[in-house]
Amino acid sequence: MEKSIAIFGTSADPPTIGHKKILEELSKIYACTISYVSNNPNKIHKEDISIRSHLLKTLIEDLENPKILFNQSVSSQWAVESIKKCKKIYEFDNLDFVIGSDLIKDIFYWKNFDKIMEEVSFLVILREGYPVESNTLKMLETYKVKFKISSIKIPKISSSKFRSNFNYSNLPTSLIDFVKKNNLYESTKLVE
Repeated sequence: MEKSIAIFGTSADPPTIGHKKILEELSKIYACTISYVSNNPNKIHKEDISIRSHLLKTLIEDLENPKILFNQSVSSQWAVESIKKCKKIYEFDNLDFVIGSDLIKDIFYWKNFDKIMEEVSFLVILREGYPVESNTLKMLETYKVKFKISSIKIPKISSSKFRSNFNYSNLPTSLIDFVKKNNLYESTKLVE
């Protein structure tokens, strides 16, 4: 059986129970999952990348799963750069780039999209409210993008939803104290 690796880059602003669930589920499918925090050039981030990467690292360490690795050194705002870095460091037969269904239609506009298509397959995680529409599926087929749609079920939560409703129950338990102590995400407004 050939080994496979998942690359799960995320803006994680902050990491939520959704990120935790994705990581746990990926570890059941892949020989190894590499995760890191990046700055998405299409988003304005609430907290600095150093804070967000600390939070994701804490979450991953708390999972205590040897198949899930945190490696911030592969981070880049450009997926193509993160993929190149992963390929240099890790030697696996297959490389799947994990992406939410809310972002799949954007990949056609990514820097060096043609090179990314040569290097990876996409694993699309369905997010509630973001179906993969038929015109997107047609474009994926037209461009001969290698992809599969995951059956992973994730909680209906996102980082932006957390920032707007400030409910601690949407954060992994291992992150709550750090968020509170450092008054991140306007934590004074958070609901217990």
